[in-house]
Amino acid sequence: MKKIYLICTLAVFVGIAAGIAFFLIRDANTKIPSNITLINQNGESYKFGADDSKLKLVEFIYTHCPDICPTTTQKMNVLKQELEKSGVFGKNIEFLTITIDPYRDTPKVLKGYMKGFGISSNQSWLFLTGDRQNIKRDQKSIREIATSLQFQYKDPGNGQFIHTTNTYLVDQNNKFIAKFPMGEKFDKKEVYEKIMNKIN
Repeated sequence: MKKIYLICTLAVFVGIAAGIAFFLIRDANTKIPSNITLINQNGESYKFGADDSKLKLVEFIYTHCPDICPTTTQKMNVLKQELEKSGVFGKNIEFLTITIDPYRDTPKVLKGYMKGFGISSNQSWLFLTGDRQNIKRDQKSIREIATSLQFQYKDPGNGQFIHTTNTYLVDQNNKFIAKFPMGEKFDKKEVYEKIMNKIN
C-alpha cells in the first residue's frame, strides 16, 4: 500500500512538473509573426517586422470595454511618464495598443480614446487597428497576433468582449519576454523594473 502511495505521489509530481515545463517552454518560444501589417491611429501602416531596435509593451483593448481595458491604458500612461523621465521611452521601448474590435475601433475612434487619456499621437505609442477596406483580413491578423501571445478573446454577440487579462513585453524581434496582469493588478513598478532590466 505504501509503495502504491509513493508511486501515485511521484506520478502526480511528474505530471505537475511536466505541465509547468510545457508552459515555460511555450512562453519562451512565443513570437509575434513579423509579416503582419496593421494601421495605426493616423491611418499609417505598421509592420511588426520593420523595427528591430526597441522593446515593445503590447496591450490588447477594445474601446467599448467598461473597466479593465481603460484602467490598464491609464496605468500604462503613468508608466510612460516614468519611462520618459528615465530617457528610455521612444528610444529603447515603445507601446503598442491593439484593438480586438477593429470594425468599431477605427483610427478616428482610437484617436478619441487616446484623447480621453491625454495621450498625444506619436510614433512611440501606437494604437493599432484594421483597415476598413480589408477588415476581414485584418481581423484574422489581429487574431494571429493575439494567439501568438496566448491572448484569447471572444465576442458573445453583444459587443462586450470576453478576453484574457494580460499585457506582454516582447523584445526587439517581437519575441516574448514577460506578461503582466491588466487592470488594477497592473503593477507599474514591476513592469518598469522589468523593462529597465532588459534595457541595461
